[in-house]
Amino acid sequence: MPTYTGISSEAFRHPLDRQAEQALRNLPGFDLIARKFVEFVYERPQLVYLMGNTIQVGPRQYSTIYQMFRECVRDLDIYPEPTLFVSQDPQANSYALGQENPYIVINTGILDLLDEAEIRVVLAHELGHIKCGHTILIQMAMWAMSAASALGELTFGIGNFLSQGLIYAFFEWRRKAELSSDRAALLVMDDLNPVMSSMMKVAGGSIKYAHECSLQEFIRQSESYQALDEDGLNQVYKFLMYSGVQGTMLSHPFAVERLHYLRQWAVSEEYQQIRRGNYQRSPASGSVNVAAQTSENEAEALRRKIEELQQEIDRMKRSQ
Repeated sequence: MPTYTGISSEAFRHPLDRQAEQALRNLPGFDLIARKFVEFVYERPQLVYLMGNTIQVGPRQYSTIYQMFRECVRDLDIYPEPTLFVSQDPQANSYALGQENPYIVINTGILDLLDEAEIRVVLAHELGHIKCGHTILIQMAMWAMSAASALGELTFGIGNFLSQGLIYAFFEWRRKAELSSDRAALLVMDDLNPVMSSMMKVAGGSIKYAHECSLQEFIRQSESYQALDEDGLNQVYKFLMYSGVQGTMLSHPFAVERLHYLRQWAVSEEYQQIRRGNYQRSPASGSVNVAAQTSENEAEALRRKIEELQQEIDRMKRSQ
């Protein structure tokens, strides 16, 4: 397995991830407020719950999983090492959260369904979220859904108006963020097949009938799915399904779509250059980080927008 010493997440981050996050951050008023809410209200209780109701992975707990996890942490050059938990849940799922103390939860459904190489894929994928700094925005998206109606009441309807666009932007970004984490998994594995087979199994794999599932057929299914776009009406249907027409917005792209994007990147010059060691590195201590300065400027602009919004709210209260 290759190790990417000093690699920056910008080396492999999907451009659609960047674009969707920028669109999200351009919506005024919500980012800095939600950061503090998540930090003090959401993250700590969740960690307490996990410590009390799951198994924390370590040298003497799920030692095989822990060894794979540590290797993935090393390969993506992540420090400090996040905490890994195993949750008793038959659903084949996993997730990464936490800002101050990032952590990953992997369900027993994943451990039972996938082989060791595919479990490594899942671990690398979730570490990709942490490497890219996705976790704080994922938490904000989760909070936004529950807080939308309360925001509307608190801001005399302004919050309700903003929350619809914010929630849509959050979910649009969450789907695109998965594409970056899929790339992280491919970098760690240096082999496309286990990444694709893990997607296939999570989409509809069966332990009992695993021998009757064909990765090549799933790849062909992905190609057929892309061909649906030739009919403009199918594109509308896809948009509506992602946007919650069936009840809830989807937080992940369809598995066949993720497969399509990753296969494209696997044959790209960008991927080959990273494999050769030619990749963007995280800024060294004391170096000038232009990107960080830009983020500071954006945060300051957002802070001003929040202040303007608060002034408008105060004005409305006084006029009541």
